[in-house]
Amino acid sequence: MFTDIDECKDPKKYICYGKCHNTIGDYECKCSLGMHGDGKEDCQGFAMTTIIAVIGAIVSLVIICLLLFMILSKRRKDKNFRENGGTVLKHQRVRIFSEAELTKATNNYDDDKKIGEGGFGSVYKGVLADNTVVAVKKSKGVDKAQMNEDFQHEICVVSQVNHKNVVKLLGLCLETKVPLLVYEFISNGTLFKHIHDKRSQVLASWSNRLRIASEAALALDYLHSLADPPVIHGDVKSVNILLDDNYTAKVADFGASVLISPGQTNILATKIQGTFGYLDPEYLMTGDLTEKSDVYSFRVVLVELLTGEKPNSNAKSGKKRNFIQYFNSALENNDLFGILDFQAAGEAEMDEIEAVAELAKRCLNSIGVNRPTMKEVSEELAKLKALNQKSWAPQNSDETEHLLGESSQSFRNNASPSTSQSQTFISFQIENYTDSI
Repeated sequence: MFTDIDECKDPKKYICYGKCHNTIGDYECKCSLGMHGDGKEDCQGFAMTTIIAVIGAIVSLVIICLLLFMILSKRRKDKNFRENGGTVLKHQRVRIFSEAELTKATNNYDDDKKIGEGGFGSVYKGVLADNTVVAVKKSKGVDKAQMNEDFQHEICVVSQVNHKNVVKLLGLCLETKVPLLVYEFISNGTLFKHIHDKRSQVLASWSNRLRIASEAALALDYLHSLADPPVIHGDVKSVNILLDDNYTAKVADFGASVLISPGQTNILATKIQGTFGYLDPEYLMTGDLTEKSDVYSFRVVLVELLTGEKPNSNAKSGKKRNFIQYFNSALENNDLFGILDFQAAGEAEMDEIEAVAELAKRCLNSIGVNRPTMKEVSEELAKLKALNQKSWAPQNSDETEHLLGESSQSFRNNASPSTSQSQTFISFQIENYTDSI
């Protein structure tokens, strides 16, 4: 009787270089996957175990690289956090964001999220995990040392201020080389956009223009008089005045701002910062930045609000004209209402507009100490704003006219004949200086 043996159980006698399979009277030997040949004699190629070993080594290497990257990334973030003052700031009442959190909020800083751009870098709209909408200020990082200094300076300034008409700093990200600043998102864009985009109806009425001017002046008065320490904004312009959901004015961008120490009245700038057309000519010539420099710049914004003209704009003929001279000429020729960018609703509003124009004229004085303070400007505008609200009540119309008449007359009495000459001179210097840039 035939008895089959299992050759696979005796590999020394029945050699198999692959996978052994017993058959009746014999056995089969197939090479492993990835190899070929007669398994009873030899198998050539890579064995599966070798393939697995190679794959395992690659996977291990990738894991090791990822771990190293994560460790180095964490060390980099920790180093940036310490160098950016995180050790101190984490104990302050300011939210510290992670880099990953803001990257996700801005969709990795997608261009579609960009809402502003300047010499410092870009501002992106972001949505946090809790659905809070924010504006993230991100440095270009061209000169990392300088940008880091500028951002730390801005952090120092904005952390000192808290006012309803100043854009609020919500928090910081200190894990990047240059800190990221996270501000409240202001939905309705810049005052500049609403002045110069004729499709906007926000400024169709004088009452809205006056209210926005008054709110911006209130913010600057707060910075000069009530902030501790006081702050000179340094770059007051319509682009840096934002409008929120209710079209309330919010002063923004403190990249050029400086803090004033007790007893200090001016800062000798190592470099001129700000925007030509809005810059105080006295600051341009001497390098001395004072609170009156903000007054001059705000005056340019007032003229912009009144006329709808851009600083250093061109006339309809195409010829370049000086923005300030254009305004002064209209005042001197009693043609103020011929250059307005809107329609006055009545005689009371015309008196208010004339009062604001005279106030703007006083702010232009070529000698800074002769300009009104931001507090005086704010109080004058607040009074005119209150009168504007009263003027809609018929029973108070006579009283309003009387008060406005007194207000306008006081501005006229304060404007000396020599003022217009000095204004023309300084406007000419601004134009020449701008042309040389």
